[in-house]
Amino acid sequence: MAKILITEDEDSLRSFVARALRLDGHETDEAADGAEGLEKLRDGVYDLLLSDIRMPVMDGIELAHQAKSAFPALKILLMTGYAEQRERADDLAEKIVDVVSKPFALPDIRKAVARALAA
Repeated sequence: MAKILITEDEDSLRSFVARALRLDGHETDEAADGAEGLEKLRDGVYDLLLSDIRMPVMDGIELAHQAKSAFPALKILLMTGYAEQRERADDLAEKIVDVVSKPFALPDIRKAVARALAA
């Protein structure tokens, strides 16, 4: 299975997604903002970055740019509850697999992760 870094500033959502992905057999690690996520990426080896777009310190778009630059093979899946944030991610089309709209049901995020890992 895959090693996935979940970067999300909302603690309950981050834990919820991590638990769901562990049920699928994945190993998860968590970060509360983009800067912490980038540190964890530098310290470990991950198959997928699953990141919220809107976060304090460093947002998911900047994190995606820096992560893809440092780790070109890393697959990136973004999440957002804001339509304008989804549009901001358009310039990342060649760097990310997809953007998942929040709120989502567990089966939705699990399917999105499976598709991202298969891409």
